[in-house]
Amino acid sequence: MVRKYFGTDGIRGLANGAKLTPELAMKVGMAAGTMFVRGEHRNRVVIGKDTRRSGYMLESALGAGFTAVGMDVYFLGPMPTPAVAMLTRSLRADLGVMISASHNPYDDNGIKLFRPDGYKLSDELELEIERLIDSSTTSLLAHGMNIGRAYRDEEARTRYVEYAKRTLPRNIDLTGLRVVLDCANGAAYKVAPMALWELGAEVITIGVTPDGYNINHKVGSTAPEAVAAKVREMRADIGIALDGDADRVIIIDEKGNVVDGDQFMAVIAQSWMEREMLVGGGIVATIMSNLGLERYLLSLGLTLERTQVGDRYVLEAMRAKGFNVGGEQSGHIILSDFTTTGDGLVAALQLLAVLKQQERSISEICARFEKVPQLLRSVKFKSGKPLEHKQVIQAIADGQAMLGKGGRLVVRASGTEPVIRVMGEADDAALVSTVVGQVEAAILQVA
Repeated sequence: MVRKYFGTDGIRGLANGAKLTPELAMKVGMAAGTMFVRGEHRNRVVIGKDTRRSGYMLESALGAGFTAVGMDVYFLGPMPTPAVAMLTRSLRADLGVMISASHNPYDDNGIKLFRPDGYKLSDELELEIERLIDSSTTSLLAHGMNIGRAYRDEEARTRYVEYAKRTLPRNIDLTGLRVVLDCANGAAYKVAPMALWELGAEVITIGVTPDGYNINHKVGSTAPEAVAAKVREMRADIGIALDGDADRVIIIDEKGNVVDGDQFMAVIAQSWMEREMLVGGGIVATIMSNLGLERYLLSLGLTLERTQVGDRYVLEAMRAKGFNVGGEQSGHIILSDFTTTGDGLVAALQLLAVLKQQERSISEICARFEKVPQLLRSVKFKSGKPLEHKQVIQAIADGQAMLGKGGRLVVRASGTEPVIRVMGEADDAALVSTVVGQVEAAILQVA
């Protein structure tokens, strides 16, 4: 299925580059708006954004497109991606839009679309939008009283904060906790500190002074060194680092060490199981999650359902097979009782609840299992399809045989760059190194 504009997570690219321009944004608004104009009521779309300078430009262009085809537009201002998904449902909007390039540098941007139920669009809907974008847009235009209006929603921020606070278990607040919060100079720079402070925490913030250019720059989940240093300096109980659109979170323990994402998921899984909240008898994670997590869950009588890398695949498996907890090592944690996409703040609140309940340190709470030795290497290639060469196929088969049933070998092509990811894991670290090295050498021979 070849798509011209949409990628794995909406439309993304260099702002005012070859693809992502105000003209395209306006056409996206017209095309998507046409598809979601339905019924006799005033159709509405909510639009949120992160703090990139180009967000103003794309916000205006999208608004023009939507109003042109008869939709009323509600501008939310800087708002996390999960907040836009939630507000799409809460405000009974017919469509939701998030303008963000997540953890990318400031000069990139993107457009994500949400259905009325808060879930991202299907591939089929995106293909239909692409078809409309490339068709004549004149026939899509509304006229007279049918042209849409635009509003600024000044209450959206408060709505999301109250929603996030309600995900904390009853009779628990954060009084007495010292929290370092890094908002990556991004979309959550106002709502996340507000939520934690209102719950009673002492909040020490970094990454809350966006200027349009400093989003994700040496702060946030892609640069956890900043929050780790502040945790050590302030002797905080925990550090929380969000990414640019706050759908991803990295946790730092009281010693300034990054908490492994698999350990984070193990804590939530056990906590929800003990509270009789866990649905599906386990959790969903990707093929990159450590074998130690799988073994730990089995010791609790839980299962681990694995998917391809990517939060969209995690969510698809959760919905198809009835799980309510899923995520990736990278910090995308999806808790479908509360959200339809990853929500860094809500996921962090679940860990903070355990911290308050157990009155132990984060380093103790997040040491649920011993990781199985795992080695990941990224092998660059210039052209072609290295994974289709006979010697590479044979090296992978030999490696799998060497690791046996007690280990795993995952070899996959990156979806965003000319790189082959080679990951091996087993109890014997030396064996893992040998297997990964042999596969890497085979790829390099043909690359």
